[in-house]
Amino acid sequence: MKKLTFITSLLLISSVAIADEIAVTVYNSNLGVISEKRTLKFDKGIGRLQFRDVPSLIDANSVGFTVEGNRNVSILEQNYAFDLVSPDKMYQKYIDKEIELIDKEGKLYQGILLAFSGGAVTIQEKSGRIKIVLLSHVVEVNFPSLPDGLITRPTLFWKYNSDFSGEALCEVSYQTSGISWSAEYVGLLNSKETQLDLSGWAAINNTSGKTYRDAKLKLIAGDIHRAQDLYIRGGRPEALKFSAKGAAAPGFQEKVFFEYHLYTLPRKATVADKEIKQISLFEPAHAKIKKVFVFEPERNPKQVQVKLRFKNSQETGLGMPLPAGRIRIFKADDDGSRILLGEDRIKHTPIDEELNITVGNAFDIAAEERTMNQNRISNKVEDREMEIEIRNRKAEAVTIEIVKKLYGFWEILESDFKYEKKDANTIKFVIKAKANQKVVVKYKVRYNYR
Repeated sequence: MKKLTFITSLLLISSVAIADEIAVTVYNSNLGVISEKRTLKFDKGIGRLQFRDVPSLIDANSVGFTVEGNRNVSILEQNYAFDLVSPDKMYQKYIDKEIELIDKEGKLYQGILLAFSGGAVTIQEKSGRIKIVLLSHVVEVNFPSLPDGLITRPTLFWKYNSDFSGEALCEVSYQTSGISWSAEYVGLLNSKETQLDLSGWAAINNTSGKTYRDAKLKLIAGDIHRAQDLYIRGGRPEALKFSAKGAAAPGFQEKVFFEYHLYTLPRKATVADKEIKQISLFEPAHAKIKKVFVFEPERNPKQVQVKLRFKNSQETGLGMPLPAGRIRIFKADDDGSRILLGEDRIKHTPIDEELNITVGNAFDIAAEERTMNQNRISNKVEDREMEIEIRNRKAEAVTIEIVKKLYGFWEILESDFKYEKKDANTIKFVIKAKANQKVVVKYKVRYNYR
């Protein structure tokens, strides 16, 4: 079946505005701030200008405009048009207007378009006869011109007042949604499970509806406060492409900026629409880590978690701000192949803060919590005798941290193991279990229901 086409002279002469210079700042929170410098032509007095090639998800209320040099141009009105050309839109706009259709056999149909639905076009010929033409038989549709209100790409329309005629370099800034970034970390655990080789990437996801070519690229790590939108226009999710830039090229340069961290790429980069782009955040680091086993009954009453714990400090081999993102942990097998051990997400982590990466659940360590006895002392006081059983089926001794939540007003009356009160709702036991040993932790807690 031949492809349906439509022709308009206005589409053929549409021009694309090219930015002389563009800067893109990307945030973690589905936000990009764009600054473009373009050479624009003005007529003296009141005139109109089309500013094309803006993202389809632009926040038109955020647009800023300045003219460089001793020139004065003021924007009187701004309209943002995003009703883009498509075959369906063309048919809809041409109801009660004349069109031409050509079928597979070269036959011409010409008349007033009455309806367009159900895979067919209804037209009224000059003779008055009504013809229904199946779209599956049509190979070409001719429209005399582009209807009012339809455009080929999202466009800002400005009404301006200028004190000169001619060209001027202008800076236009705006915000857009549909672009965000997150950190992606890859950690390789050594054979002794004491060191982690960590590399970091910035993954930039652009679905804003615009490609930013040869842009100055900056990333903001941190949580900025944003006013609640009263109206949000949805985007069109489409398939994404993937591209990556290796560590051979210079990575980002990091610095503190206000209360955030700013990452600046020292070279220009193209951030294409419908693409996830990855660029190295920092040179691979080597961190000393500790593998720990943690049992949290409220999180999982049967499973013991395996975590990697390390401090983000220079002493351990790191000591750099780590933006929020996903971390994947691998370990090399005897033949060198990398095996994925698990993945987790980290929050924004400053220098000298501790990270606890949840890798997975221990296969050979079982745990179970039981309530052995409940005794109601009064209508406001209750005692509970609890047991937590740890069964180590490994061939070596392990240390397990038991993190238990106790809510309300409580006190521990008895315990056959030492515990640490972490906060008003948490206690922690540190239990050592020999190879193939079962350890039972018993304690008695009193709850006071005030």
